[in-house]
Amino acid sequence: MTELEQLRRAMRATERPYPEDLDLTVIMRDGRRLRRRRRLAGAGAAALVTVLVAGGVGLGVRWTRPPAPDRPPARVATVPDATPPATSPPTPGPTRWRPPSPQPIGEVVDTGIRYGVDQRVFYLVAVDVPEEPRVRVGLMAGRRSPAGGLTNDMVINDVQGSDRRPGFHEIGYDEATPPDDDRPPVPTFGYFVGPATRIVGTVRGRQVDARLARWSTDPELVIFWFDPVDLTPGVRLDGIVARDAAGRRL
Repeated sequence: MTELEQLRRAMRATERPYPEDLDLTVIMRDGRRLRRRRRLAGAGAAALVTVLVAGGVGLGVRWTRPPAPDRPPARVATVPDATPPATSPPTPGPTRWRPPSPQPIGEVVDTGIRYGVDQRVFYLVAVDVPEEPRVRVGLMAGRRSPAGGLTNDMVINDVQGSDRRPGFHEIGYDEATPPDDDRPPVPTFGYFVGPATRIVGTVRGRQVDARLARWSTDPELVIFWFDPVDLTPGVRLDGIVARDAAGRRL
């Protein structure tokens, strides 16, 4: 079948009839347009099928954006470890307050007792007892070096009343168990206010005389102590009495 016959058959199939006096030129032009449209329609159908196959078979398949091409992993900025701040040297902890070394009030009394080159001495020092304004002094047992430096070992003082009331005041006893340090034992000691010329202690029925010295600031205050040879330091007295120059008990 020639191309002309195919054209005529196609023209008969259309709904628009041509007039009786057919113009062959017009017919050829229309035939070419028809063939062009069919080619375009066929190519479009083929493209549609290709898209459906590539996108997936069936309804409801949603087209998604193709993944982006592979990229090198993003570099994560790392912050170098911060240099630790310079630390200041540790602050020393609080130091317990220590009162200054008590200064002797009046003269220092030498007992004649020696510990190597050091002397056992006694002297009065200032004290502060809360709510007891009449207690202002205490008796210190100390040591004096050849250079004159004093070492404080033990202080005794009243805790009520007055430090000048007549009679015996606090008596100092050393520890029954020797201390761990190198401090030598402290002899039993104390002070008496009044005209005492003799002080006698009693230990298990035995009488022991004390050594006496008057305070240079107030002669009525008599310092006494028991020699360690006569009374072992730390041994408690069973009793103690003071007598005046006439031997009367005070």
